[in-house]
Amino acid sequence: MSAGEAGGLPPLGTWVGPAAAAVLRRPWLWATAVHQVAVLAPGGWWRRRPFLPLPDPAYLRFRLLTQYGDPGRPPAPADLVAYLHWCRAYRSALR
Repeated sequence: MSAGEAGGLPPLGTWVGPAAAAVLRRPWLWATAVHQVAVLAPGGWWRRRPFLPLPDPAYLRFRLLTQYGDPGRPPAPADLVAYLHWCRAYRSALR
């Protein structure tokens, strides 16, 4: 079992590809996406399978539960894009 499937989380293959594709189509969000990956990835992520800078499973479970009411539901790409727009606007407002 991979880290993405632990504790009822959706399998990585069901959401990482579509989410990445949604972000790749929006170059103005690339820097924000990279920043959020860096902020949300746990330290030493490169030492643990699946060797991807994914958020801590407990954090991802919490976010999916509060967003969808089900930690096993894959995040919708449109919701990820909306989140990145919010992060970008929030960071701009802080400057």
